[in-house]
Amino acid sequence: MKRLRVLVLMHPDFMPPESLKGHTEQEINVWKTEYNVVTTLRANGHEVKPLGVQYELKPIRDEIESWKPHAVFNLLEQFHGEPTYDQNVASYLELLRMPYTGCNPRGLMLARGKDLSKQLMSYHRIPVPDFAVFPINRKIKRPARLALPLIVKSVSEDASWGIARASVVDSDEKLAERVTFIHERIGTPAIAEQFIDGREIYVGVMGNDRLRVLPVWELQFGSIPEGAYRIATERLKHNVRYQDKHGVEHGPAKDLSPEVRDRIMNLAKRAYRTLDLSGYARIDFRLAADGTPYCIEANPNPEIAEIEEFAQAAKHDGVSYPDLLNRIVALGISRAKSAGV
Repeated sequence: MKRLRVLVLMHPDFMPPESLKGHTEQEINVWKTEYNVVTTLRANGHEVKPLGVQYELKPIRDEIESWKPHAVFNLLEQFHGEPTYDQNVASYLELLRMPYTGCNPRGLMLARGKDLSKQLMSYHRIPVPDFAVFPINRKIKRPARLALPLIVKSVSEDASWGIARASVVDSDEKLAERVTFIHERIGTPAIAEQFIDGREIYVGVMGNDRLRVLPVWELQFGSIPEGAYRIATERLKHNVRYQDKHGVEHGPAKDLSPEVRDRIMNLAKRAYRTLDLSGYARIDFRLAADGTPYCIEANPNPEIAEIEEFAQAAKHDGVSYPDLLNRIVALGISRAKSAGV
């Protein structure tokens, strides 16, 4: 790839330092993605400028007009404190006719709502758990068709925010308590879906029109308390000390039959197309004991740090981290060209 000017958008709190020297593992974990992307793109020969964006769009336009980047590497997961506004930043970049990495606004919107995305996938015969949505300030009553146990989440937040061991409920009383918790603490409607007791499976997908499906990946829960439900809680996903203490790790999914592996990869590709995703995404499944892969959600613009699932799956598939970032930039540029930018 030729040398490019790449503007990297990120939350101001995640602006990385020039070096890792003197920083603790916990500190690095906060901005590791931003650091990996900036330093690797520079090592790839590109001219890179990080830009913190939180409340105003004008700084984006100012940098584009003055610096004239060839592409924007979009690492924003929210705007003005609202995760649902990430699609608006992508829309703004499209209005500026600026090539950018990751998912298009339509795909971000469709994937963000766990209820809408499940309805669309179910229509396209992609297995999803049964579910019900509980709006704020409405009576909390479980539909008779929805059998316990259930797992209760925010209908729109990602990164396992608000998910804890108490999220899996086995009574109507606990359901009401957890739905109320989501309403009051997270501030969004809640979704309660059938809890699938099985393996946590992730599948990375890259591409716009032609798709590349990465190897099937699995989250290993390590040593969790006996009798506890095996779920990807917020603590398990993001607390480095907890991961080290309990042996939580991820890697290639083992002991899958070729038929099950092929079905998971095919469903991941179908989910990607169904939700009109582009760039790169991670599709999450729970693999039930009977071998049925249930699609839990799709994550456009997933965590792209070098040590995380997506990049490690790509590496396992023969794509180095520097090459992965170059390919993501190239996908953003090619998508803009196909749109006439």
